[in-house]
Amino acid sequence: MLQTVAVPIIDGLAMFEFGVICEVFGGKRDDPIVPHFDFRVCGVVAGAAVSAGAGITVTAPYDFSSFDDADLIAVPAASMREGYPPELLRALRRASSQGKTILSICSGAFILGAAGLLDGRDCVTHWKYIEALREKHPRATVRDDALYVEDGNVVTSAGTAAGVDASLHIVRKELGAEVANVLAQYMVVSPHREGDQRQFIERPVPRDAGDGIARVLEYIASDLTRSHSIDELARHSHLSRRSFTRRFQAEAGTTPARWLASLRMSEARLLLETTTLDVEELARAVGYSSGAAFRKTFRGVHEMSPSEYRASRS
Repeated sequence: MLQTVAVPIIDGLAMFEFGVICEVFGGKRDDPIVPHFDFRVCGVVAGAAVSAGAGITVTAPYDFSSFDDADLIAVPAASMREGYPPELLRALRRASSQGKTILSICSGAFILGAAGLLDGRDCVTHWKYIEALREKHPRATVRDDALYVEDGNVVTSAGTAAGVDASLHIVRKELGAEVANVLAQYMVVSPHREGDQRQFIERPVPRDAGDGIARVLEYIASDLTRSHSIDELARHSHLSRRSFTRRFQAEAGTTPARWLASLRMSEARLLLETTTLDVEELARAVGYSSGAAFRKTFRGVHEMSPSEYRASRS
């Protein structure tokens, strides 16, 4: 169960990425669905302040020994350098050996790499730093086609918005879709984006509600039971099939089929947590042809059956 979150900070701290972690895990929500996390900002020495640029300093009330009873170690971005504090690297290695979940945002991946936690793993960082991470850590498999990557107990994410996605992914995995959805609503962000979407898309947000692709996204979400063929969606967007396919990929960062599959799986998780629908009823509600097809897909994504998932959330 995710209860305690430790956040290491060092000089050169990136405030935006630090703020993402604070927003997801450090805020108090006036909602009984969302738990209050024990949130610990940690430094080399308890009470020491680190520089975050622009004349900003941040004080860490805890030191890295707080990792020992934390459930999640969330590493924000910091300025890249040749050497990171050895106390931090030792604490990260110890936490990883204990099986704790470790998250990095943006260039925080370089800190995990310096601790040896990326060796033999798939990982990701901001698209600007992908080649640098590959050169620095050749034993890691650095993805260039993902917003965030989970490999064992290590979750790495790309730039700032992807850090939100990765954080909500961890909340969803540990506490369920309902908690993640409520947090997303407070933050006014999409409740779920699959990790394996491209980072850099030509126009991440549709121009306005009248935009053809924006209408298509709303149309797909309005009825998950439909198959939504490419030709149908192209007609709905008033574009040719070729133009629609190109624009959808550019703006959504994935294909219509994968977008629909992601929405269906997100809704399925929520229904498993919040309703007593049996698997056959639930499968039909989210657009699967049968309970068997849904079970197979669900197990492929979550490595457990729908009934096991429901039991784990009760």
